[in-house]
Amino acid sequence: MVTTVGTFLQDVQREDKGIERAEVFATDGSKVSDATLMEVLLMNDFKLVINNTVYSVSPPVKDKLSSEHATEMEDVKSLVHRLFVALHLEDHQVRKEKELLQKLDHLKEELLPLEQMKARITDSADAKTSRLLWVGLALMSTQGGALAWLTWWVYSWDIMEPVTYFITYGSAMAFYAYFVLTKQDYIYPDAKDRQFLHYFYRKSKTQHFNVERYNKLKEDLAEAEESLRRLRQPLHLRLPIQEINDKD
Repeated sequence: MVTTVGTFLQDVQREDKGIERAEVFATDGSKVSDATLMEVLLMNDFKLVINNTVYSVSPPVKDKLSSEHATEMEDVKSLVHRLFVALHLEDHQVRKEKELLQKLDHLKEELLPLEQMKARITDSADAKTSRLLWVGLALMSTQGGALAWLTWWVYSWDIMEPVTYFITYGSAMAFYAYFVLTKQDYIYPDAKDRQFLHYFYRKSKTQHFNVERYNKLKEDLAEAEESLRRLRQPLHLRLPIQEINDKD
């Protein structure tokens, strides 16, 4: 009920060491997949190839089962399948858990030097972005002080009003140019993040930091951790929660 064509062929070769080639073909010449269940294979005629000899196999025709008998057979098949899974589930989970732990250790070893380099690059980019913000504040303060000095001590408001108008209009043009180039509104947090990324990627290039490889390793690490978490869930292991915690 759970035996596949691949398992059947392996058993045949294990039984007779002189068999070098064993394959199953349908009557139309197409090869039957190793994953096909033997129950499905025995529903129709097929060809069994042993080395260079072809055997035509005609399975006996099954009697038509009553609906009640067919239901009972389906229940038996389901029970056998569940027993097979239950008997092999623990070994599979232990093997899979070991593979995931080894993969996690390998990914963490690869990520460790990249994480250290990324931290240095992030600190440098953050410091440059902060300096740029303070420089912008200093320039705006200088501009305001200069306009006030020119308005009250050098010239009058009648002279300085057109100047301030064109400064305001020039600032609006600068903001619109920012939108045209970046397709984003000039919002201070977004502008800061954009400048940070600019410094980050420029520093990464000079430090030979592979951002794509780092992101791929982080994705693989998150995927492996999620697979391990799901594997250790009590419903998957069929164990109480306390026993799982003790095992961890």
